[in-house]
Amino acid sequence: MSAGRCALLLRAVNVGGTGKVPMAELRALLTARLDLGEVSTYIASGNVICDAPADRESACTAVRALIQDAFGVDTPVILRTHEELERALAENPFPDAASDRMLHAMFLEGEPQPGAIETLTPRLRAGERIALRGADLWIDFGSDGVHASKLTRPVLDKALGVAGTARNLRTVQKLIELTA
Repeated sequence: MSAGRCALLLRAVNVGGTGKVPMAELRALLTARLDLGEVSTYIASGNVICDAPADRESACTAVRALIQDAFGVDTPVILRTHEELERALAENPFPDAASDRMLHAMFLEGEPQPGAIETLTPRLRAGERIALRGADLWIDFGSDGVHASKLTRPVLDKALGVAGTARNLRTVQKLIELTA
């Protein structure tokens, strides 16, 4: 284990009746089977708080395999340290967003492919904005919200060339607090 805490962000679990991963069972399995220190979760949508592992790639692979084996759900696992979450928040390109719930940081597994923003821009609806900050894509969904957006998971995955998982601004702020 390295110093500090991190968030393991699971994509599309416990959303819309698919990808069922009971958080209490997941916490117990992670504690019993992996060396992640004190494990906790925040809300049911796949936010695991634990000690930051020395080898983040191996840890994400192990957590993904455990979830697949135990629950039959194949989900990307994206790690962000406390410092990375703080940096993401500090680099928020849309501090003037109308609603914290409509502003999302999409944390990517790696660097997106070149031209991703140019590919996504024509799909934006009125009031939507996007900005890339390293391996974080910020999306301001505006007043119409996520459900009206043309920035669907398949569209984002194809344009970015890498998996990601989004959290609204309030959740990002809470994850910073929980990983402190």
